[in-house]
Amino acid sequence: MEINSPKTLIVVAHPHIADSTTQQFLQAAVHQTSAIWHHIDGLNSLDVQQERQLLAAADRIIFQFPLYWYAAPASLKKWQEQVLSTNFIQQQLAHKQLGLVVTTGLPQKAFQTGGSASFTLDQLLAPFYAFGQQAQMQCLPKFAIYQFSYLTERQQQQLFMDYQRYLTQPSPDNLLNRSNWYLNYLQQHPQLPQQALLIDYLTQQILALDNLQTTWNLIKEAEDDRLDI
Repeated sequence: MEINSPKTLIVVAHPHIADSTTQQFLQAAVHQTSAIWHHIDGLNSLDVQQERQLLAAADRIIFQFPLYWYAAPASLKKWQEQVLSTNFIQQQLAHKQLGLVVTTGLPQKAFQTGGSASFTLDQLLAPFYAFGQQAQMQCLPKFAIYQFSYLTERQQQQLFMDYQRYLTQPSPDNLLNRSNWYLNYLQQHPQLPQQALLIDYLTQQILALDNLQTTWNLIKEAEDDRLDI
């Protein structure tokens, strides 16, 4: 089963990406998708028109960066100042999706009430949400990666798949779209011993959801007809 994945552009800001095991891991995941990996620190020169064309061509724009002193790297701020303008974002980015992939060396509990960071991660990322609102974009929930180096192999495998889903799953993030995405993923990665059983199970769940949606639509149509009488 093929899914209609959005055209995803990942604007990656990391001044020392070659030394980052986290970013190398994420880049390997991107290579198995149709998403575009765009590392702005690695650009020899900044062609504003070309950068804007990349943004305009995307359906889903991801800002990906490590949290440096509770903020994004300076390279992302500089890129924004040079590439973005009020007219451009309102004319070219409206109704696109905006996602944030943030890595941090602090544990998740540091960003909870009473944690050492004193602020939640959403509060620290507020300028990006404000940008999305000004551009009239649909802001996706953040994708946060806490202390990657402490993850077990199993946790890394799960992260690998979750990250790919964040990049490529169609919206909205409902049960039907998730099930379709996982089914497609399993069909493309036939390495699990329980592969056939998992595919059959997901296929049945998707059919059940389709039937439920059809029934709900019929009920809603009947109610609408009664209201029109």
